[in-house]
Amino acid sequence: MLDIKLIRNEPDSVREALRRRGAHAEAALDRLLELDVLRRQVLVQVEEKRSLRNAVSEQIAQAKKAKQDASGQIEAMRAVGDEIKVLEARLREIEAALEEELLQVPNLPEPSAPAGSEEDSMVMHHWGTPREFNFTPLDHLDLGQPRDLIDMERGARTSGSRFAYLKGDLVFLQFALVQFALEKLAAKGFRPVVVPVLVRDEAMYGTGFFPTDLQQVYHIEADGLNLVGTSEVPLAAMHMDEILEEADLPVRYVGYSSCFRREAGAAGKDTRGIFRVHQFDKVEMFSFCAPDKSPEEHDFMRSIEEEILQELGLPYRAVNIAAGDLGAPAAKKYDLEAWLPTQDRYREVTSCSNCTDYQARRLKVRAKGEKGGPYLVHTLNGTVVAIGRTIIAIMENHQTEEGLVETPAALRRYLPAGKEFLGA
Repeated sequence: MLDIKLIRNEPDSVREALRRRGAHAEAALDRLLELDVLRRQVLVQVEEKRSLRNAVSEQIAQAKKAKQDASGQIEAMRAVGDEIKVLEARLREIEAALEEELLQVPNLPEPSAPAGSEEDSMVMHHWGTPREFNFTPLDHLDLGQPRDLIDMERGARTSGSRFAYLKGDLVFLQFALVQFALEKLAAKGFRPVVVPVLVRDEAMYGTGFFPTDLQQVYHIEADGLNLVGTSEVPLAAMHMDEILEEADLPVRYVGYSSCFRREAGAAGKDTRGIFRVHQFDKVEMFSFCAPDKSPEEHDFMRSIEEEILQELGLPYRAVNIAAGDLGAPAAKKYDLEAWLPTQDRYREVTSCSNCTDYQARRLKVRAKGEKGGPYLVHTLNGTVVAIGRTIIAIMENHQTEEGLVETPAALRRYLPAGKEFLGA
């Protein structure tokens, strides 16, 4: 959530920043500014009436003290009281509408985020050289299905489309990736957390996923809970309504969870295999840091993601995402896209976002030092390993002509003995 004072005092600069996201983001300001003016007008009326009521109350007290008839003043005070009730109800309506409109306004993009839409995102650099095969490479499904490692048919029969069973060696590979990522992040100062995957609406609104991503979330009406699409949500909400010690910043976590997304609007897109499914697992890092340190923290978190892809031997490119393609909470985002040989292109496997104080303002997460009052922290999140997509990239890039998958050396100590090749 943006600071309403910033919007009120610097509407032109806010409008210019939002314009870099697109016309839809800028348009959200107009109704908000109208409501803010109206709220202040009604508030002035309420305060004037309250002041008048106080004055009349004083007159009544003086009249009673002098044993004079105060019936006229009492009647006048009742009338003022009724007017105050009407105005206060009106004020509450306006404030609720203002809050709703404020929730619709996305974060201001950082100046270093390219303006424009998805095609305006900027490739920063590449790592690794895409492999040249002396045979025709197979995609992950053609590698996995013949050896009963991926079962889409039974997944669909059990749960519907975009669900799958992973079996055998791919299960070992999944948990090798998890252990590899957790150990690496723990060594870099991130505390491991297994998070709840059902959260209240407050956590979804607090992280900025509601109201913008309502259609993507599985909601359990009977319990008022939501299945998370990323452990970013419970990690961010873990310190909701808390004041952190400034000396402890940055406070870093690495979470592991299953994630759930409805993929509304993705009909017909990436339907083959496990690239875009309704249930998947992720290892996610999260940081609460001092406002002046968040750009540095953002680059640090991206460097960890790059280090992991390099150790897995996966060619990739790093992309600075355009403002128009940012999620609502993000001020700046990097994507890392791994090379998929069978698609002959790079595809996103991890991302890393700096949300500045947008989430912290909603969640009321602050920090306090020895001097000065509490202040809002900055929050950052990054996918360390998106398990399904990383498995796809490993299978396709490290496949053999015999249809096996050579395991990256970095993972072998986490696998059962003799698992240099998967699918044997």
